[in-house]
Amino acid sequence: MIGARLELAREATGLSLRELVAAMDRPVSATAISKYERNEMQPSAGILASLARALQVPLAYLMSKREIELGNLEFRKSVSSEKRVEHATRAALSEYLDRYLAVEEILDMPSLTWATPKLKSAVVIQPEDVEAAAIELRERWKLGTDPLPDLVQLLEERGVKVALLNLPEGVFGSMAQGTVKMGRAHKPVAAIVLNKSHQNGERQRFTLAHELAHLILNAEGLDDKMHEKAADRWAGAFLVPKAALLAETGAHRQNITVAELLSLKRLFGVSVLVILSRLRQLDVLPNASMGPLWAMVNKLGWKDGRTAEPHALLPYQPNARLTRLVLRALSEDAITESRACELLRASRFELEQLLDQ
Repeated sequence: MIGARLELAREATGLSLRELVAAMDRPVSATAISKYERNEMQPSAGILASLARALQVPLAYLMSKREIELGNLEFRKSVSSEKRVEHATRAALSEYLDRYLAVEEILDMPSLTWATPKLKSAVVIQPEDVEAAAIELRERWKLGTDPLPDLVQLLEERGVKVALLNLPEGVFGSMAQGTVKMGRAHKPVAAIVLNKSHQNGERQRFTLAHELAHLILNAEGLDDKMHEKAADRWAGAFLVPKAALLAETGAHRQNITVAELLSLKRLFGVSVLVILSRLRQLDVLPNASMGPLWAMVNKLGWKDGRTAEPHALLPYQPNARLTRLVLRALSEDAITESRACELLRASRFELEQLLDQ
């Protein structure tokens, strides 16, 4: 049990066995660490604490009895040293999930597990097919066609854990599926990771919907580029449903004002770029009208994010549900303040600030 977590944490740091030995404050050989990773030997409590300090992970993470097996995280952009980045993200996500599941267990709450919706329209042959899948999922989840106020809460209520972690620059997010084993029980787990450094509420919402598309769509017949295009279109269709948009704009227009675009942006909680994409996809505006609008968005710096759009959405608070659960456990005297700090990866001062709020 300790071996797999120890190896993953070491790979995340990029340390060799000898480099890890050099980083420790207790003497141990590289051969011994290799045996720990293969579960051929068990480290003493002091050595295990030294390993945790050297690897900068909580001791509780290395000692946890939960077996979390995650599939590959794919960054939908070329990243230098991608394998090392994937190891680091998998380790951070595994550690986050372990804390999340721990506090649910402390509160005796059944952990919400992800089950992929069996949609009739989930098989995608071309990107345009996703419109039906977006409508079907909204119907399955009884969401109607109203704008979605809190996408993180919606996903976590359906078993998708959402984490804000450090990802490479230019990578907006990723997703992973796997299992959690505790004793003899195996439970499915799904998680979406957002880049902690990207503080753009519209981009975060779109990334959540994009990664959700990868969880539910069957696009095996598409190449990577077309798969990404289908996920982007699905995200737009899920966040800005056809029926709701046409009710606001009408089916056919010759032009649209910036003021109306910003009004639609506020209504649906997406960027102006997504609104324009939806208007073009649904043939609300002709090509002749789209050209000047795309040029305007590019000139204003909204297309590549050089300039923040008006009426920007606030970014999501990091790991909000986990924080709420930990504070609940603390208020019910189910955990100590020290354990709360450990579960939140926060200092005592940061915990006191949360309690003051």
